[in-house]
Amino acid sequence: MQTELIAVSQYCSVHNIDSSFIHSLVDEGLISVTIVEGGTYIASEQLPDLEIYTRWHAEMGINTEGIDIINYLLGKIKTMQHDMELLQNKLHIYMHD
Repeated sequence: MQTELIAVSQYCSVHNIDSSFIHSLVDEGLISVTIVEGGTYIASEQLPDLEIYTRWHAEMGINTEGIDIINYLLGKIKTMQHDMELLQNKLHIYMHD
C-alpha cells in the first residue's frame, strides 16, 4: 500500500500558516516529512495529528514545545485509562467468583 503525500506548501496555504511551524513540529519529533525531488511532503496518516497541532497553535497560541508537552501528557492519560480499564475488568472477575 502506497502512502499518499501532501505537499507542506499546500497544507500551509490551505490552513494559512507559515511553513516554519511545520518545520518546528518536525524538530520536536511530533511529525515527520518526506523530501521528494526537492519538495517537502507530509504522509496522509499524519494529517489528524497535524490538524490538531495546527488548531492548538492557531486558536490557542500554543508553541511547539507546549504542543509536545500536551501530546506527551495526553498519551500518559490514555495509558492510565487503559490500565484502569484492565484493573476494573480484573476486579469485576474477582468480585463475581
